Amino acid sequence: MARERTVVQGIVLRGVDTKESDRILTVLTAQMGKVAVVAKGARSRRSRVTAAAQLLAYSDMVLTESHGWQILSEASTISLFDGVRQDVVLLSLGSYFADLTESVTFEGTESGEILSLLLNALYALGTLQKPPELVRAAFELRLMSLVGFAPLLDGCVVCGEADPAEPVLDIRGGVLRCRRCGGEGGLSLTPGALAAMRHVVYGDAKRLYSFTLSPEDQKRMSLAAEAYVRAMLERDFRTLDFYKSLRGTISTAESVKNKN
Repeated sequence: MARERTVVQGIVLRGVDTKESDRILTVLTAQMGKVAVVAKGARSRRSRVTAAAQLLAYSDMVLTESHGWQILSEASTISLFDGVRQDVVLLSLGSYFADLTESVTFEGTESGEILSLLLNALYALGTLQKPPELVRAAFELRLMSLVGFAPLLDGCVVCGEADPAEPVLDIRGGVLRCRRCGGEGGLSLTPGALAAMRHVVYGDAKRLYSFTLSPEDQKRMSLAAEAYVRAMLERDFRTLDFYKSLRGTISTAESVKNKN
């Protein structure tokens, strides 16, 4: 009896080596959600699926079901995001995006919007060369919104003020407050950071990265987005720690070079 074949487009979120030359991939697709895929012989130089079995590789895939597993029969890469892959800092950030995406997606759940979000983030980093911290904060906030954890940013949850002079994000509650309305313990935002966060959470996905921020606004937005992810998911990510350590090391080296 012929085995069932499925044709999908998917991106590799994670790969684990197994046996002599196989890899088990975690692949995100629009229709099937997150799927475990066996890429037989993917670590062999002669394999036709080696490129498609790399982290962050986006490919057309032909999957064949066998004994409850999806086997990668054929693959043709659509994008390897070379601009990200050739920069160690951007690659570490892309790895964090994949890690975060894997943590909030599920098998058998339609994931088209999340897949598009991840692909657009990698494109923004590697091709459009948007500031990494801007892309990171926007990706984190939009992803949380897509999976049901959108923060309420319309106005102060207490007094209703739409544009509070001293806005504060209540991380645990996911709501906005005025400082005078009991914002103690939350994260202070600048008006610019709040406007950018509203654009990310409520705006058109096609214009997600169409804004610029001052250094202080960017800092506030980044701190808020990172803290919000940690609070909603109640976990840390080693891939994020690694990205931040690389970014800090390179920034320090550039500062020393400029002084000399």
